[in-house]
Amino acid sequence: MEPVRTCIGCRRRAPQGSLTRVVARGETAVPDSSPRSPGRGAWVHATRDCIETAMSRRAFGRALRVAGPLDAAPVLAVIGSAGSPREQADRPMDN
Repeated sequence: MEPVRTCIGCRRRAPQGSLTRVVARGETAVPDSSPRSPGRGAWVHATRDCIETAMSRRAFGRALRVAGPLDAAPVLAVIGSAGSPREQADRPMDN
């Protein structure tokens, strides 16, 4: 049975494999490609909606127990311009 974690953006519970672990490196929140980096980690869905919600709620700093704001731009860069599944469904398909 796979462990269950809570997304800091939407606050929904999901299997660990469907979430991205984020750790603090200095004043920056960075994705942990292999969830084995030392220290406290936070979990977030790899969707623009969840990451932006977490940023607006300042959830990265609270979840990672870091004083002051964290720059979460590297986390957004991981998902690139893919956007959320809802945004992808609204885009016209290129044939």
